[in-house]
Amino acid sequence: MRIFIKSIVTEVEGLQLRREAELDQQQVREILQELNLPPELLDEALIQLNRRQALEVQQRRNRWITSGVVAIVVVVIASTIFFMQQQSSTLSRVSAQQDRITLIQDNGADLKAISRQTNPEVLYRVTLKDAPLGKMALSCNWIYPSGQIVKQNNYQTHEINTSVWDTQCRYTINPAATVGNWQVQMFLEGRQISDATFEVK
Repeated sequence: MRIFIKSIVTEVEGLQLRREAELDQQQVREILQELNLPPELLDEALIQLNRRQALEVQQRRNRWITSGVVAIVVVVIASTIFFMQQQSSTLSRVSAQQDRITLIQDNGADLKAISRQTNPEVLYRVTLKDAPLGKMALSCNWIYPSGQIVKQNNYQTHEINTSVWDTQCRYTINPAATVGNWQVQMFLEGRQISDATFEVK
């Protein structure tokens, strides 16, 4: 039964193609008669007609391809903009929950005064809250009492896996450092999220 139905479908498709071909030839003959041209031009006219039909098919295909490419580009651009807005929104929520000035040997205190004679390495420890998963680019400015930036740290955090995250930047104060009240600032994407002051003696 299936073979019988399949053969009927094949035959109908063949009849349809023959009718279209006959219709094309009939159209061409009529055009030749209207233009008072000899029927010998029928083959050439059919070739031209086939070329024209092939060109139309190609043009339709090209329009579909162009439309598809444009749609894909629009989706990619929209997705990129959405991702960047989400990322910006996520980073804008990050803030400092706690910050401390310590030495390498951290006893849990927040140092307010540091002696430059011991050539200490000072750490600015900051606990971030609402930190996004992944990595973040942070920076710190270490500032003289005069307001001049003496050192900038630029670094990327380790892989963040919790919304509360400890990070730090560091600076070694040499014995010839300027005495007075120093300041350190931490930045995320150019936005200051914390700062602290300490005295260098």
